[in-house]
This record gives sequence, C-alpha cells and structure tokens, in this order.
Amino acid sequence: MSEITSSIHPESKPSGGFSFDNAQRNTMIEQAAASSNAVLPMATKTGTTIVGLVYKGGVVLGADTRATGGSEVAEKNCEKIHYMAPNIYCCGAGTAADTEKTTELISSQLELLRMNTGKESRVVTACTMLKRMLYRYQGHISAALVLGGCDINGPHVYQIYPHGSTGKLPYTTMGSGSLAAMSVFETGWTEGMEEEDAVKLVQRAILAGIFNDLGSGSNCDTCVLRTDGTVQYTRGAVTPNETQPLRDTINHSDRLNMGPGTTVVL
Repeated sequence: MSEITSSIHPESKPSGGFSFDNAQRNTMIEQAAASSNAVLPMATKTGTTIVGLVYKGGVVLGADTRATGGSEVAEKNCEKIHYMAPNIYCCGAGTAADTEKTTELISSQLELLRMNTGKESRVVTACTMLKRMLYRYQGHISAALVLGGCDINGPHVYQIYPHGSTGKLPYTTMGSGSLAAMSVFETGWTEGMEEEDAVKLVQRAILAGIFNDLGSGSNCDTCVLRTDGTVQYTRGAVTPNETQPLRDTINHSDRLNMGPGTTVVL
C-alpha cells in the first residue's frame, strides 16, 4: 500500500490482535432476550466415540452405539459404522441424519464410479468426495468422520472434519469421547500390529469413551477390513452395559400385573 493511499484511507490499514466488534451487539441481544423472556437458540450437544487404526493386515474401525438428543438417550443400539463400498467403511459422529445421508450419498457416487470404470473404489477417492461435499456447506453439515478401507495401495485411515479438512493417520479418534479413546491409542498402538491385538485395542478405546464420556455408551461395534478384500463387521462385539441379567434377578409382584378380565367392559 502506497503512502498516498494510506493517508487517504487510514481506516483500511489492517489491525492486529483480537476483534471485539460483536461484543456490544451480543450484549444488546442478550438484554433484549432477557427483557422479553425470549430463549436464544443454542447448539445441540452431540456425543459419540469413533476410532480407526491401521494394522499389519488392514484396518479396524470401532464405534459406540448410543444416540443422544441433548441430555436424553434417544437410541441405545444405533449403527455408527456406515457402508461406503465393499472395501471401505466410514464411522460417523455428529448429527445422526447428517452422517447417515452424507455417507449414503457418497456411497452411491462411488458405486456409479465403479460401474463406469469397472475398478475397485480407492479410499482416497471416497475421502476427496466427502471433504468436497462438507467444505461446500462450510461446516453446517455436522458430520465428523473416520474413513477406513483397503485398496491397491494398502490400508488407509482418514479423519474428516465437518468443515472439510482431512488428515491421513495411522490411528485416529473423533467425537466427544475422542480424548479418552486417544489416550488408549497413544499408549497401546504400535506399527505392524496383529489383527487380534488391533481389535482388542479398538475395543479398549471405545470402552474408554463409553465409561468416561456421558455422550457415549451402550455397546461397542467393530469392523475389520483386510487387504485380501474380506470384511468382518461385528455388531455388539462388546456389551459392557447388558442389563437383562440384572433385570432377571428382580422379582416383581404379581399385584402389578393386570390379567385379562380385570377391567369390566361396558
């Protein structure tokens, strides 16, 4: 910027530091809402623990099965590991509808691409499609994803944030229980792990999220994708919160059971 321009428009010079331009506006909005008893909209807290890691012979994905709506548990056994292609699966955290429809849409596009090319889908292709879609909506689609699969280039795990940024990592966690799960991964992950050890580590990581995060809970699902093309998707691989044995030990009084004919039919 020239000296002449800067002297004519001194306000156009960039300023450093933090910007508090909206501080006065936010105070006025809060005061107006309080005087009229209005309720300001708030972001809905979502809870999930999803993980993925690369081992010697493929990829292991894991997820809990609790779906929450704010502070209420809406579903105790939902599926958070979504099918993308025969060799690619994707874990989703965030808004359930966003994760399901996002993975469903990209899965359809991958199938059309396979029909057109006659070749197996590549994991980086799925990652590119997902990140481009999420970036287009600037984070308003609440879908934090862990993408995993095996192709001709080997096993791959990607983390994809709602605003479209991605990272290719040997192991990763996402969701509200990600910190607890990451502590398990950073302690126990080693390069070239065997499949049995990798599955157990994923289960431990999900259980860490289940027991240390209120937004995560219920059971642990796992999905093993091997470089030979086989897939093993296990629903309820670990069920630490099984309540049926406890319920069976409780004897309820028969006085609470209303048999046929108890109520008179008029």
